[in-house]
Amino acid sequence: MDKFKQVETFVSVAQRGSLTAAARAEGVASAVIGRRLDALEERLGVKLLLRTTRRLTLTHEGSAFLEDCQRILSELSEAEAGVSAGGLRASGHLRITAPAGFGRRYVAPLLPQFQAEHAGLRCSLNLGDRVVDLTGEGFDCAVRVGDMPDSSLVSLRLADNRRLCVAAPAFLQRHGRPEQPSDLARFACLTLSSEASQARGWAFAMPAEAGGTRPVEFLRPVGLLDCSDGQVLHDWCVAGHGIAWRSLWEVQDDIAAGRLVEVLADFAAPPNGIYAVVPQRKHLPLRVRLWIDFLRFHYTRPAFWQAAG
Repeated sequence: MDKFKQVETFVSVAQRGSLTAAARAEGVASAVIGRRLDALEERLGVKLLLRTTRRLTLTHEGSAFLEDCQRILSELSEAEAGVSAGGLRASGHLRITAPAGFGRRYVAPLLPQFQAEHAGLRCSLNLGDRVVDLTGEGFDCAVRVGDMPDSSLVSLRLADNRRLCVAAPAFLQRHGRPEQPSDLARFACLTLSSEASQARGWAFAMPAEAGGTRPVEFLRPVGLLDCSDGQVLHDWCVAGHGIAWRSLWEVQDDIAAGRLVEVLADFAAPPNGIYAVVPQRKHLPLRVRLWIDFLRFHYTRPAFWQAAG
């Protein structure tokens, strides 16, 4: 218990910036806080804090130790809250990022329900088509659509996502219909301008050799119109300005209503995925684990996509 109290005191001092503030928060004398820090540094054999009468500074070892201590204290707090409440309840601040279009329709409607189930939790949702740096920008989890590039991040597949080429009937009447993917070079294509999105291009399943599987090839069509916002590409496509490669969830209503038509259906690639992406698999906070389970529960139910679409 004395060891644990020393760790709690160290975290409190580091977060508040002074022994006096930590002592005031705990209701003890500053000398008590100082003795705990001295005992902790003596036990570890390293200097964690450089203390003067004017300022307090973490050493290199202190900064590394603080990060581990904060994580351990957070996990302990969540574990105790789960047991005392008779069930798993998340706490703290859950920061999520998702693509703008997908996030508006399939993430944002779920978040209030999740927060209501965990009253001690604060939730923030960032929507945008820019691929954010989870670790550098402080996000707990990203919901991402499409193939995941190789990286140090951990991707957990939640559901399938089918992509297809679509165009407005009026566009096809004016310009004809591509018969194979290579024909796209002769057509106006509407593409994402963000370098981080669709990095490999549009995917197509090509004819297989005898007895083999159909290989997937990637094309990078170039058109006169591109945009970093997927919703703008969708609107341009419906307006008849070109062919777009979009996810089924974006265009299924337009196809059903006749506003868009699928082209190159015989070359449609196998589904890619919808993923929850986290910085690391180990030591995930309870709030993140519960959020991922919550998404998986809804995304694996066909009724969810029908209702949300």
